[in-house]
Amino acid sequence: MREPAVIRMLPDGRRLHLHDGPIDLIIEASGTPQTISTAYEAAARRFVSILDELCSELPLLRNQAQKNSERPRGAVAQRMFAAVEPYCERCFITPMAAVAGAVAETILDSMLGVAPLDRAYVNDGGDIAIHLNENQSYKIGMVERPERPSLFGSLEISAADPVRGIATSGRRGRSFSLGIADAVTVLADSAATADAAATVIANAVNLPDHPGITRVPAREISPDSDLGDLLVTRGVELLSDSEIAAALDSGVRVAETLRAQGLIHSSALCLQGHTRVVSPLLARTFIALSQRSLLHA
Repeated sequence: MREPAVIRMLPDGRRLHLHDGPIDLIIEASGTPQTISTAYEAAARRFVSILDELCSELPLLRNQAQKNSERPRGAVAQRMFAAVEPYCERCFITPMAAVAGAVAETILDSMLGVAPLDRAYVNDGGDIAIHLNENQSYKIGMVERPERPSLFGSLEISAADPVRGIATSGRRGRSFSLGIADAVTVLADSAATADAAATVIANAVNLPDHPGITRVPAREISPDSDLGDLLVTRGVELLSDSEIAAALDSGVRVAETLRAQGLIHSSALCLQGHTRVVSPLLARTFIALSQRSLLHA
């Protein structure tokens, strides 16, 4: 039997912390005290059922997504499948590639269903669902090394922008990666679609057969990994500038294709101190680091 879910306000009195097993959320809403309280209560109510809901369909969610795959029943699982479905015929992907973003979206929807908030975000380990009312905005910190947060820049998302989801993937994050990117951050219409796209782009930042890259079957590290016997990256030696450029070029080509297809709006790809930005949105909103409070993507 697992420990009960943690539901608590953080010491700043503004943010709600929800934790259950592998799911760890930080939530902040802006509005009247009453609407914020109502929204947080709704988030907590919805949160306590999510892990069991996902576990009930876990074998299906860990299987490779294909056009003829059985569709999941749960609301969160359906978001996950919808987010990865565009990649079914392009590469190996499972619905688990969008789990964090889908959870964040679901909790945010539960809040907005009961309270008219000025703005709000649900951050699931760096995969963020955001809500912005008219004239509202968020400044987002861009992380170069997810396991050792180091901001290399920031961007501003306003209500007029189409972005409502931000996600980061890479070999240094919480999940396994088939590529060598330190971090790939994606801005998209929703958190689940950003999550899936970040996984696909991060996998594409790669140097196949490079002798300085250590790879092992995912199953050897985590027996129940959805990646099974696929080789995941465990170490990357210091690369030359030309090698870094080649790896980033591979990721950029995928990111540009996804943007042309309308699957993402923007992407920033980081590898060993080098960064490539895809899309006018990021180029326009990329601003110098400041001391102001930032959401960490």
